[in-house]
Amino acid sequence: MFAVENLRFTYPKNKEETIKGISFEIAKGEIFGFLGPSGAGKSTTQKILIKLLDKYSGAIMYDGSNIAELDDSFFEKIGVSFEMPIHFSKMTAMENINFFLKLYQKNADVETLMKRVGLWEDRDKMVGEYSKGMKIRLNFVRAMLNDPEMLFLDEPTNGLDPTNAMILKDMIREFKKSGGTVFLTSHIMTDVDQLCDRVAFVVDGQIIEIDSPRNLKLKYGKRTMKLEYKENGKTILEEYPMDDIGKNEQFLERLKAKDIETLHSGETTLEDIFIQVTGVGLTHEA
Repeated sequence: MFAVENLRFTYPKNKEETIKGISFEIAKGEIFGFLGPSGAGKSTTQKILIKLLDKYSGAIMYDGSNIAELDDSFFEKIGVSFEMPIHFSKMTAMENINFFLKLYQKNADVETLMKRVGLWEDRDKMVGEYSKGMKIRLNFVRAMLNDPEMLFLDEPTNGLDPTNAMILKDMIREFKKSGGTVFLTSHIMTDVDQLCDRVAFVVDGQIIEIDSPRNLKLKYGKRTMKLEYKENGKTILEEYPMDDIGKNEQFLERLKAKDIETLHSGETTLEDIFIQVTGVGLTHEA
C-alpha cells in the first residue's frame, strides 16, 4: 500500500533533519506499527504520508502512485485519527458527524459505528459534555466516516478503559480482515503486540529495527524456561536453558514432582524491547 524510500525532511526553521533517510513498506491488509520516543519523527512521518507536509526528499508511493502527484481524491481513501481529539464542542456528536460526512463522496453506516463504540444513546449530547474517552471514541468514528481503505491511527486507545479499548481494537482487526490497511503509532505496547503484523522502531529520525513482534521477541528475549513451584510454603523460581531442555533431568524432575504454579519461556515484552532499542523509557506523549 505504501512504499517509502530514503525519506528526508527538515522543518523550515531547523538546521538538522527531522527525518533522516528512512525506508519502509506497508503491505495491503497489514497493521504496521511505527514506534519510538517523543520527538523521534513519528508524527512528522505520518503528516508527510497523509499529505499535510510536503517539501520532503525521497519517494513515497501509495498503491503504485506517487503521492506528490495525487489530487484531493486521495483523502477519500484514507481515515485519520489524531491523538488529541478535536471536535466542535458546542455542537452535538451527530452535528459533528454530519458536518464531516459532507466532506466525502462515500459515507459509512454512522448508526452502526456509533452503536459499536457505545455513543448512539449520547448522539444528541453536546460534545463539550463528553468525557475524554467519549471524545476519543467519537474521533475513531470520524476516521471511519468515509469507509476508508487506509487508516492512520495515533494513540487510538490512550485514555480508554479496558472494555472500550478492546472494542476499538476489535474494530481495527475487523477493518484489517475486510482488506483495510493500518498505520499505527502508540506507546501502549500491549496494543501494538495485539494488533500489529510488523513494527518499526524509529529513533532520532532513523529506523533502527523493523520486524514482526514475534521475531523481535525472539531476537531480544532469552532462550530460557522459567518455572515457579511451591515448597514448604514458599514459592521457588528456577530458570533453565531452552536448548536440550527435554533432556534436562532436573527440569523434568521438577515437572514430575513439584506443584508447578507457573511455567513460561524467557520471552521479552515489546515494552522491554522499546526501552532496549530506543534507549529511553516509555511516555504517553505523541
